[in-house]
Amino acid sequence: MKHWNHVDETAKFLAQTLGPPPRVAIILGSGLSDVGAALSDARTVAFHEIPHWPPSTVAGHPGTLRCGHLADTPVALQLGRVHFYEGHSPADVVLPIRALVTWGVTNIILTNAAGGINEDHKPGSLMLIEDHLNLTGQNPLLGPNDDQRGPRFPDMSEIYDRALRDHAMAAAAQLNISLHVGVYAGLTGPSYETPAEIRMLRRLGADAVGMSTVLEAIAAHHMGARVLGISSITNAAAGLATAPLSHDDVQLFAARAAENLARLLAALLTRLGS
Repeated sequence: MKHWNHVDETAKFLAQTLGPPPRVAIILGSGLSDVGAALSDARTVAFHEIPHWPPSTVAGHPGTLRCGHLADTPVALQLGRVHFYEGHSPADVVLPIRALVTWGVTNIILTNAAGGINEDHKPGSLMLIEDHLNLTGQNPLLGPNDDQRGPRFPDMSEIYDRALRDHAMAAAAQLNISLHVGVYAGLTGPSYETPAEIRMLRRLGADAVGMSTVLEAIAAHHMGARVLGISSITNAAAGLATAPLSHDDVQLFAARAAENLARLLAALLTRLGS
């Protein structure tokens, strides 16, 4: 299948360019790329230099893959991601994740900027994703299945790895960082949700809402990688905010949360490496 050939070619390029794979890859969402400043011994490759890697066109997504050490732990940082709303197919959206796992990464940490539906989740805070609602109307597993990559009908009862979540909670407690736990609703965007849609999502059990992550989580879990998800709450969702929603504000509050996210990720990596 052409898609999987592209995945393999991309993974081969990563191995040739960046060397042996780290155990952990972290995908940094809107406005969160400052976390990459803490990386030491970094080697960087731009998305456009990687075969078949789709380009990111959204502000706050630099479009680079960096490998180095965070908290003395080898890690790959993907600074920015692509979204379905940019015109990419679901297969293109998850190609980077599939290439990272094929390269040999076994732990995928997905971060994103999200709107807070639960009123306890204030802008600037962090939320650990315990489950998600895939409301994109898309699934990266549609079409023929390659049984060598993953099962035709993967179980999704624990898509976000419990052991990784426990490590994240322990790291947050150690640092005295408030880390909410909740359900993330993934929609396509790019328009923000209406107040009526937010009321619906609240009734469905969502605590935060965004335009990424769910397709990537499905693809990584399907291939056997352990998945962790962390949302940076950047705004109150529509109908709960006192001002119109804007991407500039999303980037601003994400940048404010980036320091705590960097500290949390460093402590988490230390725990995983011990």
